[in-house]
Formats: sequence, C-alpha cells, structure tokens
Amino acid sequence: MTAAVETIAWTGDPPWHLIGKSVPGDLSPREMQVAVGLDWSVEKVPLRYEFQEKTLDSKQFALVRNVDGRMLDIVRSNSWNPVQNDAAFDFFDRFVRLNHMTMEVAGSLRDGKIVFVLAKMNQGFDVDARAEDHTDGYLLFTNPHQYGQAVDIRLTPIRVVCMNTLSLALKTASKAVVKYSHRHRFDVEAARSVFEESLQVLSDYRDAARFLASRRYDTASLKRYFETCFPYIPNMHTRSPTPGRSSANAQRALAVVEAQPGADYAAGTWWNALNTVTYLTDHELGKSSETRLHSAWYGKGEKRKRQALELAFEYAKAA
Repeated sequence: MTAAVETIAWTGDPPWHLIGKSVPGDLSPREMQVAVGLDWSVEKVPLRYEFQEKTLDSKQFALVRNVDGRMLDIVRSNSWNPVQNDAAFDFFDRFVRLNHMTMEVAGSLRDGKIVFVLAKMNQGFDVDARAEDHTDGYLLFTNPHQYGQAVDIRLTPIRVVCMNTLSLALKTASKAVVKYSHRHRFDVEAARSVFEESLQVLSDYRDAARFLASRRYDTASLKRYFETCFPYIPNMHTRSPTPGRSSANAQRALAVVEAQPGADYAAGTWWNALNTVTYLTDHELGKSSETRLHSAWYGKGEKRKRQALELAFEYAKAA
C-alpha cells in the first residue's frame, strides 16, 4: 500500500500536521536533503516482457529508485529524463537564496513519487488593523518523479492562527523556469519573475481576504455554501451529489464555523466561512494526518479549497 507521507522534516516549530521530525534551522539545503532522507536518485530501466519463450522489449522504461529498487512510474519516452533530487534541491536553494527566503519543511509523499520543499517568503499580510489575524506567504516547490511532469512552484499562503493552507497557481511557474536536459541550468531572470508574480498573487489574496472579512453571511447562504463545498453524495458509485441535502461534513462545518481557531477575528464573515473549509480540509477530514496532507496540497482537498475561495467571493459580493 502506498504511504501518503514517506518522510518529512522541518525547522523551528512543528508544522500543522504534527508528523515527521525536527532538524536544526542552520542546515544547508544539501544537509536538509540528507536529514530528511532524500539523498537518492532515480533511473530509467528498460521494461521487458516474456512472450512465447522470448524476451521482448516494450520500448518503455521503469522509473526506479536506486536505494530500494521501488518503481515509481512507467516512462513512455526515451527522450524524457527525470529531475534528480540533487538537481532539484540545488535549484530550490538558488531560488530561495536569490529571493531571501528560508526553507522550513521538506519531504516525500506517495513512496517518493512527490518530493517537496516548503519555503517561507518573509512576506505576509494582516487581515485587519489589529494585526492579530496574520497570513504568511510560502512557496511550495514540488519535484514529481512521474512521467511527463516537472518542477512545479505554487504560492501557498498559511494563516498563522490555524495553519490553514491554500494553494494558488502561478502562471509563469509552468514555463521554462527550470530547464533540464543533460545538465542543470538555473535561469536567474525566470526565477525572479516567478517570485515577483508570487508577490502579486499574495497581494491579490490579501485584498480578497480583507474583502471577505468585510462581508457578513446570513444563515441560509452559509448553509448553501457548505453544502456546495461538502456535497451530499448518497451513491458512492455514481458520485452524483444531491442538492439541498447536508452531508456530515457540511453539518460539521456549520458546527465549527464560529468555534474554529481564529473564529473570533472575523466572526460572522465570509472570511470565517472560507477558513472553515480550509480548516476542516487541513486538520479534520481524511483517514489520517498523512492522507490529509497529500489531499490538501495535491488532491481533492487542494481543489476543494480553491473552489471554496471562488465561491466565498461570489457569496460575499452578493451579501
């Protein structure tokens, strides 16, 4: 069975998921890579099969981890080459140093298929003048050991009071920020462009958060909002939601909307409603902390939180 979280290490205070191990804050990126157990590589191994007493070449490759022989994926092209962890950490380090950031969390998910680093931007915002409800800006770097995928960078704001996360895509991050062929090349201008865009996206998110905190919900709208974010699905085979019915998660959201961490900062507002969805997704839903983390960053939870932001904004504009 695939482990949702294989290994995680962090500096400073334990992260919200309370899994993994603490490491000293003065480690270099290479030392961090070794400490978290990511000092391994992958290679393409030809896939062959037996047919009528003959060994035939499938013209495909197994992407295999060198430390244990685990097959991470099937590669369908000889021209596609994986990004090794050493190269990825080198890129992360250059990007972080260039933009005066700090690496805080690193690890691997799904038995090594996803290697990630979470770096603090040292940029954030307060939702109101009291400066109690603060959000820090982070960039989530992902190096997937999966065919056809490459290094991904996303802005991930984290609300300090509850450690809720929200993944926001960057337009330039999908472009040639990191170029890999047979050697690694770091593009300074592209890295600066990604960071500058992340600052703009963080600023846009700040404006959205303050707007949501200025608009109050009514009971009927809030109920519809949670029923949309957490739809009632009676038949798990068809996956077809039933409008007007409240799922257990929607009912749970109504119960914690004014009791979650930080609820008193913007009581009765759509900012609280949004954070209820992110709070439940990051801290309560799923079978374990490990499955929650993968879902919240890369799976259904990540998608739910982005949709919840868009929907909360629509409800707030109508309020």
